[in-house]
Amino acid sequence: MKRLTILFLFVVMVTSMFATGRSDKQQRLSAQEYREKQKTFITERARLTSNEADKFFPLFFEMQDKKKEMNDEVWNLIKKSNKADMTEEQYEKLLDEIYDTRIAIDELEKSYLTKYRQFLTNKKLFEIQKADMRFHREMIKSVAPAKGGAGGKAHDKK
Repeated sequence: MKRLTILFLFVVMVTSMFATGRSDKQQRLSAQEYREKQKTFITERARLTSNEADKFFPLFFEMQDKKKEMNDEVWNLIKKSNKADMTEEQYEKLLDEIYDTRIAIDELEKSYLTKYRQFLTNKKLFEIQKADMRFHREMIKSVAPAKGGAGGKAHDKK
């Protein structure tokens, strides 16, 4: 009986530890918290000086805000257009708007690249790009459910 009680307590403790760990990981970050994590990550990975970071991040987050607005407009179009009775012409117009927005986002990013080049080297910009991509990958992995097997590790090389 004593062993069963100890086993039961052990199972309860382990279960509560896993439940606590899972809920901590699944908590959503505020936009400010997300940006702070992103800023810290990119600064460290790209080895930005405090002067470089002070110049870069206001522009970077300004660009991110503009991209979000553009993507939100597309999502609103998609939501409004999610009807079974749409015509081929309506789908064509919707697709054109989606792809035009993608092109506009790419053009926006390129215009900011020109701004960044005024105070950052191309090597630093490349390191920032890599760090930002890694950051997004890590954030996705932190909220994605764990997958069994060896399949998830193949693309995780630095």
